[in-house]
Amino acid sequence: MHGAERFRLNVDVVLAGNEQTVLRLGAALLLGSILGLNRELHGKAAGLRTHALVCLGSAVATLLALGPPDRWSSVDPNSISRVVQGILTGVGFLGAGVILRDPMGHVTGLTTAATIWICAVLGIVCGLGYWWLLGTAAVITMFLLLVGRPIERLAEKLFHRHATQPPDHSV
Repeated sequence: MHGAERFRLNVDVVLAGNEQTVLRLGAALLLGSILGLNRELHGKAAGLRTHALVCLGSAVATLLALGPPDRWSSVDPNSISRVVQGILTGVGFLGAGVILRDPMGHVTGLTTAATIWICAVLGIVCGLGYWWLLGTAAVITMFLLLVGRPIERLAEKLFHRHATQPPDHSV
C-alpha cells in the first residue's frame, strides 16, 4: 500500500458517510473558488462563482452516481464512466462560451475555458475522494496559472513573437 492509498484509507476510517460527503463537496467548492478567484482577478468573464459552481456541480453529479455512502464500495464503474463523460461534454459547451475571436484573428478566453474544464475534472476527483490526485493536480494547475503568463512573455521575447500580431495561418 503506497502513501495515497494509506491516506485515503485513513480518511475513510475517520469520517462516516455524511461527513465524507460534506468533505468532498467542501473541497470541490473551495478548489473551484480558488481557481475562479484567479480568473476573476484577471478580469475574465467566468470568475469565482462560475468556477466554484462547475467544480461543485461535478462533485455532486459524481456523488450521485456513487449512490449512498454505505454502497460506495460496490458501485458500478460503468455508471461512473458515463457520468464523467456527461460532465466533461456539458462543461465543454460552457467553456466554448467564453472563447471569442476578434476581427483581427485574435482568440481570447482559451485559458478560462481550460480552467473551467479542469474545475470540472477536479470536481469529479473530489466526488470520488481521490485526495492524492486532487492535491497534485490542484498544485500543478495553480502553478501553471500563476507562472504560465510570465513564461509565455519570456518565450515571446526569445523567439521574437509579438502577442499583438495576428496568428500566422500560413504555417
